[in-house]
Amino acid sequence: MTTPVRIGVLGTHSTGKTTLLKRIEMELLGHGVSVARTGRLARRAAGIGLPKTHQHTAASTEWIIAQGIADEIAAAAQGAQVVLADRAPLDALAYLHAAVEYRADHLHRREKGRLRLLVSTQLPKYHLLLATVLDPDVPVDEGHDYDSRYRKLVDRHVHELLADDAVPHTRVTSDAASQANAIEQALRLCLREAAV
Repeated sequence: MTTPVRIGVLGTHSTGKTTLLKRIEMELLGHGVSVARTGRLARRAAGIGLPKTHQHTAASTEWIIAQGIADEIAAAAQGAQVVLADRAPLDALAYLHAAVEYRADHLHRREKGRLRLLVSTQLPKYHLLLATVLDPDVPVDEGHDYDSRYRKLVDRHVHELLADDAVPHTRVTSDAASQANAIEQALRLCLREAAV
């Protein structure tokens, strides 16, 4: 089994993460590159009774991280040349930190450290991380009942965690040029690696 190129996306909800990965996937498929896209982790967690959004706990966060890891391993085992991870592990940690702040709660230092360590073990496997940036002027789909305060907290925690650990990443705004740049960067990387 060859090691696939792994691209992860992270950012607060409704900032175009899934759409961005779909666009990258379509471009790669057009070049004959085999792609697997993981995702729907929060929905799947909620489906088994774990809390979501501002009710996230250490347990739901750990499940999301672990399931994401398992999904990526499965995609690699099935021979994908590129794995697109919709919600890289750091994303889940940011959602938890935002939830804790939102509830004016606290997370035990041991749990916080353990989850941070788990995330840090996964970061080196990504060839590229794309971090979407919240644009408050872009309207949210009315079908989603998002709390704007929580959404902003997630955005802040995503970018703070990336900065705190000096994690290499590309910021992706709602601007069409920024998104096109991220897609082009991913395409160049994947086509270069696929040619090796």
